Amino acid sequence: MRLAPFRGLRYVPERVGSLSAVTSPPYDVVVRPDGLHHLESADPYNIVRLILPQAATAAERHRQAARTLGRWLTEGVLAPDPEPALYVYEQRKGDLLQRGVIGALALSPPEDGIVLPHEDVMAEVVADRAALMRTTSANLEPLLLTYRGEDGADHAADALLTHRPAHDTAAGSASPAGGPPVSGGSGTNAVIERTVRRPPLLATTTEDGFGHRLWSVTDPGDLADITCDLADHQALIADGHHRWATYLRLRGEHSATGPWAYGLVLLVDTARYPLQVRAIHRLLRALPVDRALAAVDGAFRVRTVAGPLPTALEALTEAAATGNAFLLAGDGGFHLLDRPDDGLLSRTVPAGPPAAWRQLDATVLHSTLLDHIWRIPDDPDHIAYIHDAEAVVTQAERHGGTAVLMHPVREEVVRELARQGVTMPRKSTSFGPKPATGLVLRSLTQG
Repeated sequence: MRLAPFRGLRYVPERVGSLSAVTSPPYDVVVRPDGLHHLESADPYNIVRLILPQAATAAERHRQAARTLGRWLTEGVLAPDPEPALYVYEQRKGDLLQRGVIGALALSPPEDGIVLPHEDVMAEVVADRAALMRTTSANLEPLLLTYRGEDGADHAADALLTHRPAHDTAAGSASPAGGPPVSGGSGTNAVIERTVRRPPLLATTTEDGFGHRLWSVTDPGDLADITCDLADHQALIADGHHRWATYLRLRGEHSATGPWAYGLVLLVDTARYPLQVRAIHRLLRALPVDRALAAVDGAFRVRTVAGPLPTALEALTEAAATGNAFLLAGDGGFHLLDRPDDGLLSRTVPAGPPAAWRQLDATVLHSTLLDHIWRIPDDPDHIAYIHDAEAVVTQAERHGGTAVLMHPVREEVVRELARQGVTMPRKSTSFGPKPATGLVLRSLTQG
């Protein structure tokens, strides 16, 4: 991997109400429309106006985002840092600690084996994100990539440090240092440990309770240490497959050596800072629960399980320990589907991929349930992908659809399939914590 410094675009704290009020989750995590309206009302300069602009047509949405970005730069709401840098980024909540490095990663196709995707993508989403990046000439939010460092196992206890809350601060402001003891040596983790002893460029706590801190790394020796360390590693895309596909598409449209040959990413060493892996749930917009259940009768074992939602999810976890299982909701109750018919699976699941892929819940959901039994097209008019379990149940109940709640895949399964070049069904996993959008942006025209 090659991670290059860049001049980050950052909010000027004096021009906004608070740093937390202008941030957002990644574009595909925002639950529309409720989450979108909440973010838009939080601050007139919230980043959601760039990543999810609102207008009558797609083309006008993209132009509106470009105009907004240009206006914020002119008004001094956003400003480029004075020199190129890599950025150390920290997230904390309770005992959870995650640190990584944000930079411009040299783009490479999957066959090079440098950056490994593990999920399929939707062409229409890639086209929309490409048009937005092309029109704004900016990477508006970092992808989340993971790699396995050499020394991470010796520092696993670092992820259990006592939480120290951060408040909105700008460069030069006092902020608790926190972090593991400083160690000597070189490499990315050593640079991170040295860097977090300094006051951060910014610190804020967002509405979800996560504290965020950001530092710039400009010292030539530190940059060289990171470059040397990462050169022998490969990365797994944890979050951002559509944006990675967008980066590759735009690289093909421009020079292979210019700014479009790089994309904004956050790299996290999961040997040192293990990520959480959660499921992404499905909302079947036009399929009522009673019809969904009637169609699977005889193909799966169907049981009504007790609520509330956390109790029902425990039943899903127990069932998923021994095979494919899904939790359906939307009619006020919870219905557990498990023990699919073996003959049905052999007829509907493709036989070519590895057994680990054929046994994935997402594979069975798409191949057996969506394609064969329910016959629902995988497009935005029929299926919404929602990260939050409570949100998907609420929307199903509100609109008369069916929520399909999933059990998460283990990270080692994801990584091993990616190494084999096997992609999982789209939206199979949700790695986190995800980087907050709005802390640092990358312009493709500002150097």
